[in-house]
Amino acid sequence: MELKSKTVLVTGAARGLGAAIAKGVAAQGADLALVDLDETSLADTQRTCEELGVTVRNYGTNVANEAEVIALFDQVVQDFGRLDGLVNNAGILRDGLLVKTEDGQITDKMSLEDWQAVIDVNLTGVFLCGREAAEHMIRLGAAGCMINLSSISRAGNFGQSNYSAAKAGVAALTVVWSKELARHGIRVNAIAPGFVNTEMVASMRPEILEKAVANIPLGRLCELEEIAHTALYLFENDYVDGRIIEIDGALRV
Repeated sequence: MELKSKTVLVTGAARGLGAAIAKGVAAQGADLALVDLDETSLADTQRTCEELGVTVRNYGTNVANEAEVIALFDQVVQDFGRLDGLVNNAGILRDGLLVKTEDGQITDKMSLEDWQAVIDVNLTGVFLCGREAAEHMIRLGAAGCMINLSSISRAGNFGQSNYSAAKAGVAALTVVWSKELARHGIRVNAIAPGFVNTEMVASMRPEILEKAVANIPLGRLCELEEIAHTALYLFENDYVDGRIIEIDGALRV
C-alpha cells in the first residue's frame, strides 16, 4: 500500500513508539488521526507531523471504552472521508509477581485491578479498535492494513502475567484477523519489540538497564526509528499478512 494521501489512525501516539510510527507515516505523505489521553504530548506529535505537510487531527479517546471507540472511528471517517490504516499501539504496564514472598511468607499478590487494567487497554483496546477499523474499511471498500503492537513478552516474561497474557492475545488476534479479513483486501500484521529505547526504559535504574542490555546479543537497545521502519515495511509490502515480526536484537524471553 502506498501511504501517500492515505489516512492512518495511530493509538498511543503521544510519545514513544506511537509518536515515532506516526512521524514515519507522515514522512511518507499519509494524513493522520492521532489518539491518546495525553493531550499535551499528543499536540507535540501533531506539530511534528504537520511540519511534514500532512493533515493531522487529534482525538482524546480511551481505547478500552467501547462507546468512545465507536464514536472515534465514526468521527475519523467523517473528518477524513476514508480510513486506510490502523496502528494499535496504546498500552500500559502494571508489572508485578503473581504471588510475592519473603522468608517463605506471602507478602503480596497481583491485584485484580492491575490485571484488568492491562487486559482492558492492551487487549480489549486492540480488539475494539480492530473491530471498528475493519467495519469502516469494509464499508468504504478500502484495501486497508492494520498493525498491532505485541511484544516478545508474549512468550511469557517474569513479573508480567497481565502484560504477557495481553500481548499473547494480541498476537493471536493478528493471525485470526488476517485470515478473516483477507477476502476484503485488509491485511493484519504485528510487531513484537524487545527492549526499545523509550522514556520508560531510559528511566530504569542504571544497573538494571545495564543488565538488560547485556542480555541482548546485539548489545544495545532498539531505537524508536527501527520500529517505525518496520511499520512502514508492513504497510507497504502488500504480500505480508498474518505475521508477527520480532524486533529484538536476537533476544528471546
